[in-house]
Amino acid sequence: MKLILAGIGLILIVGTNAQWYKFPVEAAQGAGDMWRAYGDMREANYKNSDKYFHARGNYDAAQRGSGGRLAAEVISNAREWVQEKMGHGAEDSEADQHANRWGREGGDPNHFRPAGLPDKY
Repeated sequence: MKLILAGIGLILIVGTNAQWYKFPVEAAQGAGDMWRAYGDMREANYKNSDKYFHARGNYDAAQRGSGGRLAAEVISNAREWVQEKMGHGAEDSEADQHANRWGREGGDPNHFRPAGLPDKY
């Protein structure tokens, strides 16, 4: 009886954690998505487009899985913390965080897309 219970417990534990090995890969890929969105934002240099790129980077990273979602959250929070320490307004930071959360929660990044932003982005 103890062996059967131990076997059932092992199956439940392994079954719920069977994809733990994917987490670091997802996190690395999510960080890459964030970096790509940042690079595109810098390249586009388009007025009022930063919220779109915030949402897009977070959206793309979160689509990778729980590792990508965590990477997006950590990177976004760290960036906003640094921006705050450098004297950027809390109001702008909160607007950025809104776009970050929107993307991470699966919202369409195009909600923040400014008119006239090239289709390349």
